[in-house]
Amino acid sequence: MMETLFSTNAVHPRDRFDYWHSVACRNLIAHDSKPECRYSFQAEMQSGSLAELGLVRFESSPMKVFHTRRHCDQMRTDELFVCRLMSGQLVLEQAGREVVMEAGDLTLLDPLLPYEGSFSTGAKLLVLKTPRRALEARVGKTADMIIRSMKPIEAEHSLASGFLAMLPDYAGKLGKAATETVKDQTLDLVAISLAKMQERPRPYLSSAKASALMNVRTAIEARLADPRLDAEIVAAAAGVSVRYANALLAQEGTSIARLIQSRRLDRCHRALKDPLQAHRTVTEIAAGWGFSDMTHFGRRFKTAYGVLPSEFRRLKKQK
Repeated sequence: MMETLFSTNAVHPRDRFDYWHSVACRNLIAHDSKPECRYSFQAEMQSGSLAELGLVRFESSPMKVFHTRRHCDQMRTDELFVCRLMSGQLVLEQAGREVVMEAGDLTLLDPLLPYEGSFSTGAKLLVLKTPRRALEARVGKTADMIIRSMKPIEAEHSLASGFLAMLPDYAGKLGKAATETVKDQTLDLVAISLAKMQERPRPYLSSAKASALMNVRTAIEARLADPRLDAEIVAAAAGVSVRYANALLAQEGTSIARLIQSRRLDRCHRALKDPLQAHRTVTEIAAGWGFSDMTHFGRRFKTAYGVLPSEFRRLKKQK
């Protein structure tokens, strides 16, 4: 369940803001801040988790926050923040961009870069803290995705926004298998929303490349179960040439073929450790994610995870 970390209700007015600031720095992110009125300041913060995803929900009186280069240098974890405004208004500035958020809006924030924020009266914010690797495995590099407005007027953003809004109600209440599944679904929906956002026209070449790369990744994810999937099919679905798609992926140390294989292996890895799929055979799971040669699958799985698929499943059952 979400745990209340702080509430000004039990704190003397003269101490409220300083107390709040120390709690927020420890549990969310190091920053400087300035309240509109220190004496009347009120705030509350709650936290929870969903596997390795962190959830922080807070509300406060109007204030400005400043995450500086000094604060960036103090970061000890490499996370990305998916911000979902619950109510009020929030203005965020980072990497030369500004977004004005209203209730239901989403945006992506990078704690390794400086930013400024301005919270209005009645602002309530939900922050999903995700390991950078977990999100970038789905969408690629995120440098061009931060501080972009994702409004629920579009179906993909509405779905992701509504799903995130429900997470605090289920934090800590789900079983282990369900938690892992919901965690993956959360990241998948965020990735879908980011992909939709990247479809918008961009004035810079780097943004066009990021959009093309996102389309390639989306094309792969949507067709992983098809054993016929190859570079030509992916490139055609993404609207680019095979050569261009591989050139983009080469910047991330991979290619269409290697990415297809790694994503399929990841899906099989998840399924083999999922108790809800214990009734399925290893062959059935592998075939379900596009592997037609079981010898090839077993060899590749062992290279990736150190053990054969059947041995991996046996070890998981023993825990």
